[in-house]
Amino acid sequence: MASTVPTGPAERLGFKPGMVIQELGWDNDTDDELRAAVEDAVDADLVDGDYGNDVDAVLLWWREEDGDLVDGLVDALTDLVGGGAIWLLTPKVGRPGAVDPADIAEAAPLAGLSQTTTATVSKDWAATRLVAPKTL
Repeated sequence: MASTVPTGPAERLGFKPGMVIQELGWDNDTDDELRAAVEDAVDADLVDGDYGNDVDAVLLWWREEDGDLVDGLVDALTDLVGGGAIWLLTPKVGRPGAVDPADIAEAAPLAGLSQTTTATVSKDWAATRLVAPKTL
């Protein structure tokens, strides 16, 4: 019997072929294996902040020194379609640039987002799924 449990990090994040994924906050410290896994999962390249069209999800790489997290999250909402998610990727606790989980919990609602899931996606990075609450 084939397993239906997501195996790789991109699958755990819910990425499927045909999705458009925007990447923000890329730098030389981001996890290239994770980036490649996401591109493989969606069968396309990641798009950047200049894309200008709707995207299904956003990968937001964020470090403690990157500035105001609320502003970063609001900016990440720009091209996101309704029902889409922001995956906030932060260095794991104890790593340089780690973001305090309390800061994420505080920033998300200020940006109009709800925190739903966390996932381990690489040895150095953790992912937090943030979504906009459903509107009627």
